[in-house]
Amino acid sequence: MVSIKTVAVLGGTGNLGPFIVQELLSAGFSVTGVTREASTNSTPKFPEGLDIKRVDYTSFDALKAAFEGQDAVVSVVGGPGVPAQKIAVDAAVAAGVKRFIPSEFGINTRNVRGQPIAKIIGGKIAIVDYLQEVAKEHPEFSWTGLSTGLFFDWALERGTLSFNLKDKTASIVDSGNEKWQASNLPQIGKSVAAILNHPDETANKYLGTASFNLSQNELIGVVEELTGVKLAIIHLKSEDIQKAGEEKIAQGDFRAFLDFLRVHNFADGAGNALKAEESANELIGLPYEDLRETVKSWLEKAGVL
Repeated sequence: MVSIKTVAVLGGTGNLGPFIVQELLSAGFSVTGVTREASTNSTPKFPEGLDIKRVDYTSFDALKAAFEGQDAVVSVVGGPGVPAQKIAVDAAVAAGVKRFIPSEFGINTRNVRGQPIAKIIGGKIAIVDYLQEVAKEHPEFSWTGLSTGLFFDWALERGTLSFNLKDKTASIVDSGNEKWQASNLPQIGKSVAAILNHPDETANKYLGTASFNLSQNELIGVVEELTGVKLAIIHLKSEDIQKAGEEKIAQGDFRAFLDFLRVHNFADGAGNALKAEESANELIGLPYEDLRETVKSWLEKAGVL
């Protein structure tokens, strides 16, 4: 049986990383933060007293040294750092790391080959492909990919779910009945910790977890129930959003990702909800969360309740 006690978190100073670090610490893991040498904002986002190593992400030797003594590496690097994970994987193998969790999260990148969105997240697809090959060559090394769906609490707070609470409006793509996968940021941290607490069951697998599966109409219904306000609905067509994204990407505008993501989640027939038979929540002992409580917390923070 594999035992994982020490974890290096690569990146980890963005929106998601601090939640992963905190949940790993809460689960009893010894955590080391590995950040870029040039990063100036790393320390404040990590818990006080956390061991932090600043390294050159392009240096195999520097990464290998940072990973020495670590049982696992969890990568939370942002978009520009995704391709550099190949060096990190090689360094992890050389350092004797047992498990590597790449910077996936979000949508299931195994299911988007050939789609326009793959042009933007091709680096993530390539890293998981590479991990599969490395694990075959090094049986003592393993990986786990993790899809968690839309960062739900983050999206609510930043307005990317198309609510305008002031004007009492909401946008719906197509019928609004399509189910989609979503996770709160702390839940994603719990997913990572639970995977590392179940190393044998999760080795060399691409897993999906979620806080909940929901539809746009369900979400609007909860908001209306909690606020007592009937929202005016703006109807959008997924084909129009898809076309706008394709026009952006043709011009090298990677903001097209948000258009493609909306279609991926909300378009009628998209089929990207986390199916019960594919969910790893039960495998790793991760309970689903309460949609109503999450929405209520958001509305309270927004000063609506």
